[in-house]
Parts: sequence; C-alpha cells; structure tokens
Amino acid sequence: RAAGYRAGINVLATIGHHDENLPYSLDEAYTRVTDLDGAVCRGCFCPNDEGMQGYVKRLYELVASAGPDYIWVDDDVRFRGHMPIRETCFCDTCLAIFARERGVDYTRESLRDALNTGPVAQRLELRRAWLQHARDSITRLLALIERTVHGLRPGLPLGFMTGDRFFEGYDFDTWAETLAGGDGAEVLWRPGGGTYTEEAPDAMADKAHAIGRQTALLPESVRRIQSELESFPYQRLRKSIHFTTLEASGYVAGGCTGTAFNVLSQYDEPLDEFEPLVAGLRRARPFLDVLVREFGRSRPAGLYSGWGKDTAAAINPEGAWHAPAATGAGTSNCNEILSTGIPAAYAPPEARVTALCGDSVLALDDAAIRRALSSGAYMDGAALTRLNEMGYGEWTGFRVARVLHEDCIEQFTAHPLNGAFARRLRNGRQSFWKCPAYELAPTDDAAQTVSRLVDYAYCETAGCCMGVFENRLGGRICVAGCYPWSQLQNLSKSAQLKSVMRWLSKDTLPGWVASFHRANLWVREPAPGRLAAALVNASLDPAERLALMLRTDNHEAAVYDVNCDETRVAAESVEGPYRRFVLPPIGPWHVCLITV
Repeated sequence: RAAGYRAGINVLATIGHHDENLPYSLDEAYTRVTDLDGAVCRGCFCPNDEGMQGYVKRLYELVASAGPDYIWVDDDVRFRGHMPIRETCFCDTCLAIFARERGVDYTRESLRDALNTGPVAQRLELRRAWLQHARDSITRLLALIERTVHGLRPGLPLGFMTGDRFFEGYDFDTWAETLAGGDGAEVLWRPGGGTYTEEAPDAMADKAHAIGRQTALLPESVRRIQSELESFPYQRLRKSIHFTTLEASGYVAGGCTGTAFNVLSQYDEPLDEFEPLVAGLRRARPFLDVLVREFGRSRPAGLYSGWGKDTAAAINPEGAWHAPAATGAGTSNCNEILSTGIPAAYAPPEARVTALCGDSVLALDDAAIRRALSSGAYMDGAALTRLNEMGYGEWTGFRVARVLHEDCIEQFTAHPLNGAFARRLRNGRQSFWKCPAYELAPTDDAAQTVSRLVDYAYCETAGCCMGVFENRLGGRICVAGCYPWSQLQNLSKSAQLKSVMRWLSKDTLPGWVASFHRANLWVREPAPGRLAAALVNASLDPAERLALMLRTDNHEAAVYDVNCDETRVAAESVEGPYRRFVLPPIGPWHVCLITV
C-alpha cells in the first residue's frame, strides 16, 4: 500500500477443489459433492450443506477481518470438474431441495432415469429445472458471502472468478447483482479457463471466445473485468513472454478491461527466472492500455454462436445427459469460422448473424428462435431438422431429404454468392473426419442452391447440400449441410463463407478479413461513427497485405502494433457501406489495433 498498490485476498477454494492434499485439507462431517451414481469428491463440499455454510461464513469473516482492499471468490465454486467425478451435486441435501422446488421426490436413480429417458420435451423441461436449481444454489452461496463480508466491511469490493459455466446455468448477471448487495458495492470479475501453455496457439483464441461469453451477460456496472491469464503450474519454459502478452491482448479483445497475470511461482523461492517475463509484460502495458481505452465496455459485433443460459439442457437430448462423449454443442462450433476473419459476437444484441448448431436449438426459447430466423441465421442440417420439427419450417426454406455418411464432396454451383469459385470442389474426407452430409430439399420456390454433392467420380449424389432462402419475415437463412463448422481453411470455402455471412447480415457486419489470411477479428463501435478492431494474425506466417473491410464512412484508419507505433492507412476502395484497408505486415501470432 505504501508503494501505491491495493492489496486483496484471493480465496483459493471456498467449497474445495479436487481429491488433492486430503491429509491437510478440511475434513469435517459436511456433505461432499456427489454425482448421479453416488460417487463423491472427497476434496469438495456441497454448498447447500448447513455445516459447510457455517464454515464458509467463518472463512469470509476471517478474510474480511484481515483488512483487504478487495476479496476474490475462487473459480472452483462450480458444479462440474471436481475430480475424480464430473457433474455435481446430487447429494441427499440437493435432492431434497430439488424436491421442494419441483414438488416431486427423486432418488438419484429415478432422477437419472427422468433426465435421460422419456420424451425429449419432458427431459429438456427437467434439465432446465435442474439448471435453475444449480443457479439458485450458487446464488445462495454468494449471498451468504456478500452478507458476511459487507456486514463487517460495508462496500468492500467482491470479485468472482469464472470459466464457461454451462452446467451451472451461466447466471452471471444474477451473481454479479448478488455480490453487489443492497448497497451496490463494486463487483469485480475474472473470466478465465485453461490455456496453461503455448503448445496449441489456437487455444488462446478459443479462450478469448469463452471469455467473450463470460463477459456478455455482466451488468454495465461491472467495469473491472480482469481475465485470468493462467500459466499453471507456473513452469517458465511452458509459455513464452510473447505468447503471454498476446493472450492478454486477445482477452481484452474478447471483453475484458484488464488482466490478472497468474504466472509466478507457487513456491517460496527466488523469482529470478520470472524477471524477464515481468519486464516483458511491463513493455507490453502501453499497448494493452490503448486497447482498454479504445474498447471500454463496448461489445464486439458479428457472428454469434447461439449459446444461452440453457444450452447445457440440450446436450445429448435423446441419450444420457452426462455421457462422457457429450459436449456443449453451440459453444465452440463457430471457432473455425471465426478464424477465417469473420468478426465474433457473444450476445443477441450484437448478433449480425446467428449460428444454429444441431441440438442446441432445443435450448432456445421461441423468442430467440424467431429473432434469429427473422434476421440472419446460418445453420447445419441437424439444426434444420430440429427447427422444422418444432414448427418453424415455413421460415427455414429447406428440409433434410437424406443423410449421407461416406464419399461426399461439396461442389460450388454458379450461384452469385460463389462468385469466381463456381464448380470448385471441397472434400472433408468423411473416411477420416466423420461428419454426416445432408441432402437438402427446398420447401419454398424462393430457396436457392449454393452447393451440391458429388462422389469421387464427380457424379452428382445430391442436388443441394448448401442453400439460401429469404423468408416472409425478412430473415435470411443459410443451411450448410457439408462440414459446416470445420474443414473451412481453403481459399474457395473461406471466400464463400464471407460472401454468405455478408449476405445474411444484409451488410450489417461491422467488418471482416477480405483477403486469404488466417486471423481472428473483434470489431466494436465504442462511440457513434467510430469503429475499433483487434486483429490477431493466427498463423506462423507473417500476414502480408491483409485486407480488412470495415463498415465506415472514414477514408483513413490508424493501425497500432504491439509497440504502439501508429501507421495511417488510406482506404483502397469502397464497396457499398464498406471500405477496404490493406494493413501493414503483421508478424506470426501478433496482434494489432485498428481504429477509424
């Protein structure tokens, strides 16, 4: 404090973590978190247990009494990922609470059966109810912490560390308001999750998109949003200075206003090996400050993956909800599309196009579906089938005629959206990377074919596998029936995608990378008439003559590199509401800021 710093306390584990260090960890007769099979994590306790609540109250009394300037609640306050089990908590206490909420008594066995069998609509309704139960459980815990801390230290800022929290119901707006309390104390947020090394650089972009989701629901009152940049278990050679600073930039681009660098040793030892890292972060700070200043709390606009608070309810709707192979459909489906230079969005208000992926549409309510189908929607064949079954067929323009599992090659037609790439071929190699191909049949005369399917002798196997349609609501639809989310990295397919996304948005996309480069892009409008964009060259090759289309009337853009050196770039051409800017060279896995 004498040096001008605020000093706070980060609680390591409010309710526990994994089966780790058990001989020296809390070992009281409190209920351990429990999965649907009755297995427990011995290192983590149920937040609904009254004894555990007493412990939490005393813990935060001690922490608040130590005089910190702020307190962080840890990211292990969650119901998924407490090894050696997965989803929790299905202990007797939680089942009793759920019984009161539902008016139905369940054993673990009967609840498992109800979640995993029976009509899909019935399963989804029960799964949504369980997600609400999980939201409420975390809300009660945070309310206990808030009352305890603010009872001793009124107005003390409280922070919450998070990751993607689909199984917990993603109730970030409610949790932020709960931590603020009745007097509206400042709330801090620290989104994070994974990316401990630089072995897979794409993990940085994936985490930036996850952070975008985590910040999308936060109230405007939450201003200090510090990404957790984590290099656990803090071995210096596992992550370079360059990648560490790149991460911080990407996470600000996703929605943060700062970074918490969780990068130093976990041991009581000299920090000599970390001195170059800290010096490198100091050099990077001016650029990070510029990013934060330009973006503020404005939100990126572009392609939205269609995720929502209930997305987890639609995982494996006709099978076991917690099957090991079940994944969070509708969360990362767009990541490869975004790496072609399409800008990302994370919430419906900023969606210029909404992606609808497979079963995830079952988790959307009627208003969300109508909003997507009356604006711009990009969907796969599985989502098309679900939407038609749900009664939205008059607005989709197509139906699935067949599902093909082998030897399908996409061939572009002479449709205007394909431009000069008519008759180009794209083979996702179904024998290697299993992905069904969908033959589409138009259900409206206005539906148009963009691609067809051929076999290895180039004989037609399906007259349409990708089509577009404009419905009577004014919504524009694209159904992509052949590798809609992957195998998108060749020139013709990436160019087709950009043409389709622009058409779907009715020229409301704020920008995109028009050249053939691998790049991640976030574009915001921090003030009327102004655009600010962060762009990451997501390749080990330098990006030469990268062309960026921006929806602006300005004829000049300012480009800042990581050294804060500014280059002024004049627009090379105008195309409708867009201007084309060719950027200075961008190094491999480097970031730049563009303002107009």
